[in-house]
Amino acid sequence: MLVGTWNLENLYRPGGRFGPKDKAAYEAKLASLAATIRALNPSVLGVQEVGDPEALTDLAGMLEGTWHTTLSEHTDERGIRVGFLSQLPVFVVADETPFPAPLRPVQVSDTGEPVAQAGRGVLAVTVTTRAFFFDAAVCHLKSKLLSYPGGRFQPRNEGERARFGAYALYRRAAEATLVRSLADRLLKGDGRHHDVVVLGDLNDEVSAATTQILLGPPGSEIGTPGFDQPDKGDAHRLWNVAPLIPAEQRYSRIHAGRRELIDHVLVSRGFLNLVKAAGTGVPGATATALPSVGDGDPAERRNATGSDHAPVWIRIER
Repeated sequence: MLVGTWNLENLYRPGGRFGPKDKAAYEAKLASLAATIRALNPSVLGVQEVGDPEALTDLAGMLEGTWHTTLSEHTDERGIRVGFLSQLPVFVVADETPFPAPLRPVQVSDTGEPVAQAGRGVLAVTVTTRAFFFDAAVCHLKSKLLSYPGGRFQPRNEGERARFGAYALYRRAAEATLVRSLADRLLKGDGRHHDVVVLGDLNDEVSAATTQILLGPPGSEIGTPGFDQPDKGDAHRLWNVAPLIPAEQRYSRIHAGRRELIDHVLVSRGFLNLVKAAGTGVPGATATALPSVGDGDPAERRNATGSDHAPVWIRIER
């Protein structure tokens, strides 16, 4: 089976500030997304940037067979949320935003008013197959795209840029801590025997400090000398499958002409034993054609066909 994650980018029905301007643009977007999902044929796909729940239902309706849609109840100021599109039955076990105690609220603007919760919900489900079950969590951490007071996307000066860059980092780190806290509960004390996968747009790359928070105890990363040396930390670790992705495919977005892998799949030790392949885009393709995006208003791409992200996936066998 294939398990993956995909930022669908501004999935809204027509109208509104972020949705496509008309029905034709909306149908073109759905057709593009559906074609990729058919090629992926995922058993479970974690999704991000679902603006209208009905839009995900419309997308599922374009796919063959029976599909289930499961969405977080917690949206950000744009109304986007995370969720799952799956061919397997799932049931929700968590849908959370509060930062775990004793983590204090973080500053997110010059006003100094603290924020004590994630901008978007972190959703976890139990997935049931004929042979086994596993837990899956999906998240969408704070973007590195900076916005400023008054709806600006450009700072007045470099001091303002630096401050708001720090605010974004504070929040992304706190949100990563929330995801890790939820993962700890899903692991139930031993990921060697409890299968867990964390999916999402982490808005940063493999080596970023915020991404590293999710891994748990250091050591044993794929490709390191410790990988084949089991130790007691394996019970609590998550492994990022990025090193298993062929080098030419190891990106999920292009920012200002630079390829970045900011969408990730992390798995527990037991689940890692099931992974037979990992990739981005459509299985079998050597690379994914993506637009290069900048730091402008997300609404500028409201009429874009498809998504500015590539799916990231693993194929598992049990």
